[in-house]
Amino acid sequence: MGSGVVPILGSGLVAAEILLVLLLVLGLAGAVAYALSAKARADARLASVLGLLGGATELAASLDRSEIVRRTLDAAAALPGVDAAIVEAGGERSFTGASAEEVERALLQTPSHRNLRALEVIYRYRLDEAGRAADFLRAGIAVPLLATGEPVGTLTVFTRSTEHTFPRETVVALEQLASRAGPALANARRFAETRRLAEVDSLTGLRNQRSFYELLEREVARAHRYGRSLALIVFDLDNFKQINDRIGHLTGDAVLAEVAARVREVVRASDIGGRVGGDEFAVVMPETTLADAEHLGNRIARTVASRPFGSGHKIFVSVGVTELREDDDATGLFERADEALYRAKQAGKSRTMTA
Repeated sequence: MGSGVVPILGSGLVAAEILLVLLLVLGLAGAVAYALSAKARADARLASVLGLLGGATELAASLDRSEIVRRTLDAAAALPGVDAAIVEAGGERSFTGASAEEVERALLQTPSHRNLRALEVIYRYRLDEAGRAADFLRAGIAVPLLATGEPVGTLTVFTRSTEHTFPRETVVALEQLASRAGPALANARRFAETRRLAEVDSLTGLRNQRSFYELLEREVARAHRYGRSLALIVFDLDNFKQINDRIGHLTGDAVLAEVAARVREVVRASDIGGRVGGDEFAVVMPETTLADAEHLGNRIARTVASRPFGSGHKIFVSVGVTELREDDDATGLFERADEALYRAKQAGKSRTMTA
């Protein structure tokens, strides 16, 4: 009897061990399945959030800085947990979901560390602000906007949640959004600079002849469409050829640049100046009458002649002024101002004529 007990006990222990192993395997399989399921859910959430950003080339397709910034802010503000967003690039700041005061208080800039992916900050407020802190920004994440490895700005998002945290998928999506917005903003900046250089006279910084005429055509069309007044000044430098021959072309160029600078001193922000010939300049003045344009023409002449130039010469100008008429196009308007300038020259120079 005693010798038959041992095999029974041994088989029971083996069965228990097998059961334990099976339970461990089942538990491990359950943990793995749960982890895989959790990862799948997280990946699905991430895919859903990344879907909010649109196509990878959507931002790059635009060369309009304002549109890129707007799309970036919209995409950032749509991310889970985000209540406000700021884009700061090229010295300009745009934001959504927050007041200007909140932006000033909470603004973040990423340090110039090339390996930095993001900067996360928690805001804690003084006790005397506790009563109105319910809607304050509680935490923020700032990510650098980079183009070819160089910083071009910062994208920052904020939450008002008292949990002071963002979902993982939001952080990942934010970094991806920044990786798209940085190059897009850099492209837009290069495009704007190229276009500016194509429109600007390199010597004076005023509009060149082509871009000035294009702008004049647009302003004439706009004035006709809305029934607004429009005036035009055309002026040139008296005896500049003789002065240029005497002082040399390089010094003459410096005189032209200084004339343009003095013109900018007196024209309004809404007025547009251009260099339309060698020493001939023009100013188009939206919503301006003939009398006001004549006054400005005289003021330009006084300002140009007010003090000697670097060469020691005083420069005087002759001015022609006209205003838009009902049957005018841009060419007719310019020609009439140019005719007034010619009459000012014929009458003895250094004077203003209207037409």
